[in-house]
Amino acid sequence: MPKKKSSKSEKSVSSSPSVDAASNERRSRMVLRAKSSEKMKRLALLSRESEDEWRPKSLKNVKTTRGKKNVKLDAKMPKKPPTAFFYFLEDFRKDYQAQNPDIKSMRDIGKACGEKWKTMTYEEKVHYYDIGNEKRREFDKAMADYIKRKESGEDEDTEDDPEFE
Repeated sequence: MPKKKSSKSEKSVSSSPSVDAASNERRSRMVLRAKSSEKMKRLALLSRESEDEWRPKSLKNVKTTRGKKNVKLDAKMPKKPPTAFFYFLEDFRKDYQAQNPDIKSMRDIGKACGEKWKTMTYEEKVHYYDIGNEKRREFDKAMADYIKRKESGEDEDTEDDPEFE
């Protein structure tokens, strides 16, 4: 004679209430996990669909650079000045190459420079910070002049305008 499978109601009657509550809690956690993973899958599908809208079909022919936007640079726009560390790097590189002529790798020189910069006190760095701040002030003035010229229309090329041809 085949055995009868016990139903869930029969199990809960035979087991103690504390064990039953613990098993119900485990089941509810499992259900929550399943629901959250379904939500994650749905979100992943939606994000893939939105990516397909802006991503080109063939990536083989398209050169992409991560993190950089294709911005048209103006040749007349002033360049940002280097930071204090780069002014220190110029001086340090000269001294380091004079002391270690056998080391030609910029990687090794850069590592040594970075270590030296980290160990320097603020008083030793002040000279380079002053140079950096002075160059930054010059850049800010040049940038303000550039923006004024651009807004007033002095910098625009009249050769490209079709009205003047």
